[in-house]
Amino acid sequence: MSDTHASPHPADAARARRPAAFLDRDGVLNVDHGYVYRPEDLEWITGAPEAVRLLNEAGYYVLVITNQSGVARGFYDEAAVQRFHAHMRALIEAAGARIDAFYYCPHHPEGAVKELAVRCRCRKPAPGMLEQAAAEWPLDLSRSFLIGDKDDDMTAAARFGIRGVKFDARRDSLLDLVRREIARAS
Repeated sequence: MSDTHASPHPADAARARRPAAFLDRDGVLNVDHGYVYRPEDLEWITGAPEAVRLLNEAGYYVLVITNQSGVARGFYDEAAVQRFHAHMRALIEAAGARIDAFYYCPHHPEGAVKELAVRCRCRKPAPGMLEQAAAEWPLDLSRSFLIGDKDDDMTAAARFGIRGVKFDARRDSLLDLVRREIARAS
């Protein structure tokens, strides 16, 4: 079993070398209400579906990279994470956009679920999820970036050797930030 758990998009067959936009999930794509895992609790960050569509149109792979310590803490199981990601994917696709893959880390060293209460290489700030994505997708890392809302996201990006872009939903527009990053990488 891999340290990182991925849910690739079902239609990811013909893949060309392209840059990736790595996106943290909670606090970047959806409002972070704390351990969000039920589909009915999904609340998009303003402009998130449009930002994903803009990345698609600009030729980026959109890869979600998320710590999900609620699994190790026993709050929900991996099947709940996968249901939530499937729900996100369906809504994003209904908005004319595409998330190519979801990568999540179910571990936490202080977790209540013994087999998941470990220090791992996938939990941000470690770069394991990014490394797995790079092994599975033909990425142009020189033009890739990660958008996250926490210092651990920025550290993971730095350790992986890509640009980290800090996002704060209280003061930033995700759509404007994505426009700037696409222009910057061109």
